[in-house]
Amino acid sequence: MEQLLKLIVAIQVRVDNFRDKERGATATEYAILVAFIALLIILGVTFFGGQLNSWFNRLGGHVSSFNS
Repeated sequence: MEQLLKLIVAIQVRVDNFRDKERGATATEYAILVAFIALLIILGVTFFGGQLNSWFNRLGGHVSSFNS
């Protein structure tokens, strides 16, 4: 009976170790995904920042002309 309990505990320890490795892999995947999204945002702002700035300036000019 004692050997059976030892076997069950050993199997449970191995299963727990496997689950911990899966959690680490998932965290790594999320970190890569967040880094990729941040990179896309930086690239988008870099390439379209000037165009967005001029668009908002024109919009501000139109809005201020209504107030005058």
